Parts: sequence; C-alpha cells; structure tokens
Amino acid sequence: MKFRTVLPVVIGILMFAVVMAMAAGDKGAENISLYGGKSGEVPFPHQRHQATLGDCNTCHELFPQEAGSIERLKAAKELKKKQVMNKHCIRCHRAMKREGTRSGPTSCKECHVKK
Repeated sequence: MKFRTVLPVVIGILMFAVVMAMAAGDKGAENISLYGGKSGEVPFPHQRHQATLGDCNTCHELFPQEAGSIERLKAAKELKKKQVMNKHCIRCHRAMKREGTRSGPTSCKECHVKK
C-alpha cells in the first residue's frame, strides 16, 4: 500500500485508541448526591454501582451520563418524578436480594436522608 493510504489509517486507529482510553478512565464521581425532594437527598455510591454492575447502560438507559440529567429530564416531563428511584433502583435492588446477592436499600427511608 502507498504511504498516503497507510498514514491516515494509522492515525485514525491511534486517535480511536486514545479516545477509548480516555473514556475508560473517566468513571465519573465516586459518590453523587441526588435530589430527593421533600424526603431528603439520596446519597448514591456511583463507582460502587459501576463495579457491581459492570455496564453503565444498566442505569443510564433512562438518562444521559451528564451531571444533572435526571433533574433536567424531570423538568422537561420526560421522566416521571419517582421513575428512577422507585421503578428502576428499587426494582434492581429487590431482584438482587431475591437472588441472594448483596444489594442496596429496598425502601424509601433507607435512601432518603433528611437534614
């Protein structure tokens, strides 16, 4: 192959590798405090969930991987008020508990922290 053909391919592969390495290194905050309405904030161990689940899409199928995305989607009426916590988080925690796997909280009071 000619040099003019090989060079762009090599550069493309290197750029792809750099982007993938950067994405793998960015795991977001270790812990996140989620708005919990009148019931109080919800401490969320983000990196513990990543380590346990191994697939970001398990949670992020509902909302983008951006700070504040849950609240923006609720304000735009694209997510219902309790859709994430009550229907997604608790459902997963209860399923893990039924399987005998250590899981997170399964009731409202275990997550919401009033100050």
